[in-house]
Amino acid sequence: MANMKFLCDSKRCIECNGCVTACKNENEVEWGVNRRRVVTLNDGEPGETSISVACMHCSDAPCMAVCPTDCFYKTDDGIVLHNKDICIGCGYCLFACPFGAPQFPSSSAFGERGKMDKCTFCAGGPEEDNSPEEYAKYGANRIAEGKLPMCAELCSTKALLAGDANDVSDIFRERVVYRGHNDGAWAMEEELAYDATQPKA
Repeated sequence: MANMKFLCDSKRCIECNGCVTACKNENEVEWGVNRRRVVTLNDGEPGETSISVACMHCSDAPCMAVCPTDCFYKTDDGIVLHNKDICIGCGYCLFACPFGAPQFPSSSAFGERGKMDKCTFCAGGPEEDNSPEEYAKYGANRIAEGKLPMCAELCSTKALLAGDANDVSDIFRERVVYRGHNDGAWAMEEELAYDATQPKA
């Protein structure tokens, strides 16, 4: 059984925010909630680095540990999903998550968070696969269709990888080895040319 994970190659991320836009368009995420965002460190300085961040679907997810209603559950593929029907909006998951993945709509009245929302790895929710009810609450279920999350599919530099952890690790390992053989140069043009010659998984 696959163990689905995200990995962002910071040497390839160009801070285009295409992954953010792809996620919002595919899932019609409500205003004020970004399931994915791009974080830039040392902005405008030497060594500037950008990375795309969302729910990392942790093996030992802290959000699951602190939720008093057990609205979080894990699929057979290791994807951490949630059930909005039993979420009470307490916000414990928000404070427990080191990635800031659980978010609450900003349109609620003061002191009322509403139902939590987060990245679903484009795997929908507890409703019937690809039903209108599932889409309305959780967005697209691309996993049920045998596809990868839209954010990774539309990453223009293939910085954002998604899929089985072993496959993602192998791809990243190959990139690191290739970079090492290039005398430490991190030339993106040469990397892209190398990837174009490789068979697609």
